[in-house]
Amino acid sequence: MTNPFLLARWSPYAVGAGIGVLSWIAFLLSDKAIGCSTPFARASGAIEALFRGDRARLRPYYLEVKPSFGWDGALVIGALAGAAISSLLSGSFRLEWVPPRWEAFFGGSAWARWAAALTGGVLMGFGSRWANGCTSGHGISGTLQLALSGWVAVAAFFAGGVAAAFLLFGTG
Repeated sequence: MTNPFLLARWSPYAVGAGIGVLSWIAFLLSDKAIGCSTPFARASGAIEALFRGDRARLRPYYLEVKPSFGWDGALVIGALAGAAISSLLSGSFRLEWVPPRWEAFFGGSAWARWAAALTGGVLMGFGSRWANGCTSGHGISGTLQLALSGWVAVAAFFAGGVAAAFLLFGTG
C-alpha cells in the first residue's frame, strides 16, 4: 500500500472529507467556523497597532475585528507549512516563478506574473472583507452550516472562476 503522505496529489474527496472533519473540530473546540481571510485582517491590525497603538485598535473596523494573532492565524500558517511539507515529502517541490501555462499565454516575465498575482490577491482580499468572508469562510463553513449565503457565494465563486479562466486563457 502506498503511503498517502508521499503522493504528489491526494484524492479531492479525501481532502474534502478532511476539511469537513477539521471544520467539526473547530466548531467543537472554539465554536467558530474556519476561515482564512479574517486572520489576514487581524494580523494587519496587529502590525498597525505595533506602530500606532490604541489609535489603530480604536478604528471602527478593528473594534469589530480585533487585531491579534489567534488560532485562525495558526490555521493559515499550518496550511502553508502543510503544503510545503507535503510537496517536500512527495518530491514534487520546485521553485517555479512562472508556471508553464501562464508563460504560454502571457510570456515568461516573472514580474508580470507577480504583478498579476499581487493584483489578484489584493482584489480577493478586498472582496472577502467586503463580503464578510472568503472562499473558505463562505464556501466551506457557510455550506457546512447550510447557509444560503454560502451556497450563493460558492455558485458565484465557480461562475467567476470559469469566466476568468475563459477571459484569460480562452477555450484552448
